[in-house]
Amino acid sequence: MVGFFILIGYLIGHFFMGDWITATIMFLVIAAVFNLVAYFYSHKFILKAYKAKIVDESEAPRLYNIVKQIAYEADIEMPKVAIMPMSIPNAFATGRNEKNAVVAATEGLLSRLNDEELKGVMAHEIAHIKNRDMLVMSVAATLAGAIAFMARMAWFQLFFGRRRGGNPILLVALILAPIGAMVIKMAISRKREYYADEQGAKISKNPNALADALEKLQAESNRNPLKRGNPSTASLFIVNPFKSDGFVRLFSTHPPMEKRVEKLREMAADFSYL
Repeated sequence: MVGFFILIGYLIGHFFMGDWITATIMFLVIAAVFNLVAYFYSHKFILKAYKAKIVDESEAPRLYNIVKQIAYEADIEMPKVAIMPMSIPNAFATGRNEKNAVVAATEGLLSRLNDEELKGVMAHEIAHIKNRDMLVMSVAATLAGAIAFMARMAWFQLFFGRRRGGNPILLVALILAPIGAMVIKMAISRKREYYADEQGAKISKNPNALADALEKLQAESNRNPLKRGNPSTASLFIVNPFKSDGFVRLFSTHPPMEKRVEKLREMAADFSYL
């Protein structure tokens, strides 16, 4: 992604500004400002978007106590707990660090999973918090956003600026660089999901329960995909709640479910992780 970023910055600076270093730094600063705002406040936006309500132990004793137990096992601070008024079973974690972390579960998740399966799902989300995945993905989003923004501005200059038309190298780069950056960002997201599965299974000490939960969630998502909500938030959820098939899967934020389940079953057969 850094390579794509430097390439686009160099080409824009060379063809439009005469100074590729200034162009690169300028677009990086613009993208960083937008992503810093998202980094510090995105958890509030997400919770509001899905009408998630922060609850305490008296309001949701089963979920709260499971999260408390998992947080203790993972040796992290107790995150806030939220419930979303959705029948589709799913969950996500958000927040830039342990002190601001929130784990959210849908009402459908609580009604469809047994305690061991729910522990597995919460352990997966706790693993995201412990691994600082919000920070990792924010860095990836900053670079990807900067590349996309730079490409859009360059296209605007090509079509509406004084220098219409363009060098073939510039045109190819403007097409391929944003796509390449997005592919890399999705690959990072899929890698973090694999890692959260592994760490979550180790924390809960029950890989089969997490595998069973993932299969249930995927089957329900296939039958009844989420129709309301922003698909850009799909990477937050443990299972993509939106419809994704065919070409869309190439840019999926989640690994193939069969691969995730296969890895967890393999862990269950190997007791060395205990």
